[in-house]
Amino acid sequence: MSADDNDHDEPEDTGDVRERIEQEADRAVEQFDEGIVDLLAWVLDTETRARIYVHLRQHPDSTSEEIAEGTGLYPSTVREALAALTEEEVVTRQKRESDGAGNNPYEYSAISPSDLVNTIVGDIQSELNTVFNLDDHIGGETTLDPHNEPVTISVEDANDDATDTDASDEPGDEAGDSEDGEDDADV
Repeated sequence: MSADDNDHDEPEDTGDVRERIEQEADRAVEQFDEGIVDLLAWVLDTETRARIYVHLRQHPDSTSEEIAEGTGLYPSTVREALAALTEEEVVTRQKRESDGAGNNPYEYSAISPSDLVNTIVGDIQSELNTVFNLDDHIGGETTLDPHNEPVTISVEDANDDATDTDASDEPGDEAGDSEDGEDDADV
C-alpha cells in the first residue's frame, strides 16, 4: 500500500457515498414520477393534463400561475387545460380569499385518484365490450344478447377492503402457510 492509500479521510468518503445515494434516490424519484405521468397521460389524454393533475395532488389550492411555475408549462396552456379538466370535473376551482382589495384568482384542486379511476371505469368497460363483441359489430353472426356486457369492471377502494384471513389460521400463524412451511396459493 502506498502512503496515499492511507491518507483518505473517512468523512470525505462517507460524504461521497451519501452524495451518490442522494443522486440515485433523486433519479429514482424522477423516473417514478415520469412513469406516473405517462400512466396519467393515458388516463387524462395528454401529458400536459397529467402534469397539472400531479402538481395539484402535491399542491392543492394552487392558482394557474402557481401551476405554470411548478410544472414549467406555459400559462396559456395551463389555463386551457384547467378549463377542460374543470369541465370534466377532474379539477375543482374556487375563488381564493383575500383580506385586501384586488383580484382574487381561482384556486384549483384535483379529485382523488380513486375518484379519477371511478370516472373512467365506465368508458373503459364500454370500449372493452365493443372489442369483445367485435364480430357482432362488423356484421358477424350474433351470439350474445345485445344488452349483455361480458366485461364488467368493479373498483373497490383499498381502504374499504379489510384484510381477509382464513378462519382456520391460528393467531401467530401467517395466512397461507401450510404445516410444511410451503406457501399455499389460492387460485
